[in-house]
Amino acid sequence: VQLQACGGGLVQAGGSLRLSCTASGGTSSRYLMAWFRQAPGKEREGLACIRTSDGATWYGDSVKERFTISSENDKNTVYLEMNSLKPEDTGIYYCAAEEEIRVTPATMMLFSTFTYWGQGTLITVSS
Repeated sequence: VQLQACGGGLVQAGGSLRLSCTASGGTSSRYLMAWFRQAPGKEREGLACIRTSDGATWYGDSVKERFTISSENDKNTVYLEMNSLKPEDTGIYYCAAEEEIRVTPATMMLFSTFTYWGQGTLITVSS
């Protein structure tokens, strides 16, 4: 699976951005897609996941009620709508994919769970 993410940039605190991640080359129709963030000097943090087979979603505590993950399966694309951005949201954002069968609720927010990764896109939130 190849993942292509785009949509990063510079935004002021309180602003919004939308990231997209388009997948290609997969042989399975049932993937868990996720967004991760890596801030400078920190580990890669799971932000949100979506099960493409039924649209079920999960969120990390740091982004609940601010970020929304969604998918358009006919376009093989996953989105991350980010609102009320804060300077601490600054980092490189990655999309990731893994076959649903390989993921459990306990592991879905762990970067080690995912096999397929996009190239990362930088978001800088200025105060």
